[in-house]
Amino acid sequence: MTSPSKLAANQPPQFYRGGAAIAALRGAADGKEFGPEDWVASTTTLFGQEETGLSRLPDGRWLRDAVRADPESWLGAKHVAAFAGSTALLVKLLDAGQRLPVHFHPSNSFARKHFDSHFGKTEAWIVVGTSGDDPRVYPGFRESVDPATVGEWVREQDGAAMLGALNSVPVKPGDNVYIPSGLPHAIGAGVFVVELQQPTDFSLTIEWRDFLQSPEKGHLGLGFDTALQALDTSARDPESIITRTGATDESIVELLVPGAAEFFRADRLHPKPSLALDPSFTVLVMLDGQGTLKTEHGGDLALAKGDTVVVPYAAGQAELSGELTTIRCRPPAPGA
Repeated sequence: MTSPSKLAANQPPQFYRGGAAIAALRGAADGKEFGPEDWVASTTTLFGQEETGLSRLPDGRWLRDAVRADPESWLGAKHVAAFAGSTALLVKLLDAGQRLPVHFHPSNSFARKHFDSHFGKTEAWIVVGTSGDDPRVYPGFRESVDPATVGEWVREQDGAAMLGALNSVPVKPGDNVYIPSGLPHAIGAGVFVVELQQPTDFSLTIEWRDFLQSPEKGHLGLGFDTALQALDTSARDPESIITRTGATDESIVELLVPGAAEFFRADRLHPKPSLALDPSFTVLVMLDGQGTLKTEHGGDLALAKGDTVVVPYAAGQAELSGELTTIRCRPPAPGA
């Protein structure tokens, strides 16, 4: 496989509302009320599912199966040496039509022990749109919290206490938030993000009442006593994990704090008038404008606002040109 491919919308069912911003970006007629996530270039399934969540290539194959069949063409030899046949990346468009519940994600080591997975779920949010009067995110506890206190909040389902203990940060397009594993967090209504994450669907939801059907869906079958062992109850300065890049007008803008590069890489690209891009497995999300992606071995691809594109390593050196703005998402550099 050497040619970049445009990907259709892929919106597996979710428990919360949203999707209008995704529809507007893609130029669709309307958003699904419960279609708040579009899984882009996904080789990951919803937790406990066989196929739901996977992306299809234009030829009808699951991207997962295509990558497994020819991992070096898709990912490059060095990536395969580090991550075998995994892309090591999941990209989503996430449009929060309501506040998400307080939740967190396991580390690699916790996921290996309890989910038999090489990957936990560290993630990051690239804010690309907001709506409403007060769009906010809630990353980490403002002050350290006794784990016993958190356990009591979970037993009582005291959502007000959980949310009230978190940092509350207003956001606007150009803001970017890194969410390491274990960090409790929520996204407020009206926040539209491009999300990068490790390729799993492990969400441990401590505020499950009024959101999920049962506590089991909150702790994923582990029991909350076990699940809470993965929670970071320490204080977090939000300024240590947030970058604000809206006023930066460079051709290539690195979006995330340096520590995120161990898990994924994200840039905003704005050709002036063109940009050379090195070979890599890449996911592109077109935010605005139109242009062309020319690849050494995969030909040319016309791009426009709302397109989502997967680029295999074997496409080779590439050139992005035109009046456009895109988010480039990549897995960690091999050896990082």
